[in-house]
Amino acid sequence: MEAGAGGRRLVCVTGGSGFIGSWLVRLLLDRGYTVHATVKNLQDEGETKHLQALDGAATRLRLFQMDLLDAASSMRPAIEGAQGVVHLASPLTLQTRDPEKELLEPAMKGTLSVLRAAKDCGVERVVLMSSKSAMVPNPSRPADKAIAEDDCWADVELLKKRQIWYNVSKTLAEKAAWEFAKNEGLQLVVLNPGTTLGPFFTPSVNTSLNILLQLLRGQELELDAVYTGLVDVRDVAQSAIVLYENPSAQGRHLCLASMERFVDFTEKLTDMYPEFPVHRIKEDKQGWLMRAKDPSKKLMDLGVRFIPFDQTVRETVDCFRNKGLI
Repeated sequence: MEAGAGGRRLVCVTGGSGFIGSWLVRLLLDRGYTVHATVKNLQDEGETKHLQALDGAATRLRLFQMDLLDAASSMRPAIEGAQGVVHLASPLTLQTRDPEKELLEPAMKGTLSVLRAAKDCGVERVVLMSSKSAMVPNPSRPADKAIAEDDCWADVELLKKRQIWYNVSKTLAEKAAWEFAKNEGLQLVVLNPGTTLGPFFTPSVNTSLNILLQLLRGQELELDAVYTGLVDVRDVAQSAIVLYENPSAQGRHLCLASMERFVDFTEKLTDMYPEFPVHRIKEDKQGWLMRAKDPSKKLMDLGVRFIPFDQTVRETVDCFRNKGLI
């Protein structure tokens, strides 16, 4: 996927203004790519200013406005001429009044519209940012068996019953993407990151960062059904580039520094930050989750090396402090 002597080629990133998206745009620019990034609103400086300030942005970054529910027409200008697309844009919220309208429809329709535009524009390779939420929970899988990337899918009916709608949206969107790629002959590869933390230069705090912020502020969170471990945002962005640049990378790729339970996460936090009122979990309800030190073997085989837990958490907390959030 490398370019010749004329420099690296054009990649389109949907959802470029978000926590992961902005890091991906930054790393692509650092590697010499020209980038087309989509945002929800070009008039909103909260979405654009931090991207326009990146090194290389003045000459190699263009921003486009995209509506997930009208992605096909709003995507084409951003995708035209691109050799690759990394699709991140998808609504992320843990609370929703109308899951169909707020999560399921934009995730499904947006993904399929982006893939359609990519296919029609002759894009060589698409990297889809899915989630480990599309892999677990799956009670039918033996508790002593580690997550296997390619054949492990979250139980959608169970998720609906528990009203964990974000996981439903990610699972259905990824399944629809694989079906589209198979039917249309589109080269697709998928990244499935866990809870993503790390330093951020976006002006606002996203859902995953807010989990850590709430814990540090002493709030009790029920994340037994969704937490499986964390990963540094820089590793997620780097992994997406590795998947794009390596045509040998096929299928789904779990992206976690380590697989651990929510009780492990809170224990480590209380040890690292005794000055914060982190709520200790009294009962481990995640017997279904097998702990694993190096769960992301496929990515590691491609050369990805994960930033340690302590470093990720410390640099995130430093960001919170610098921005006056704690």
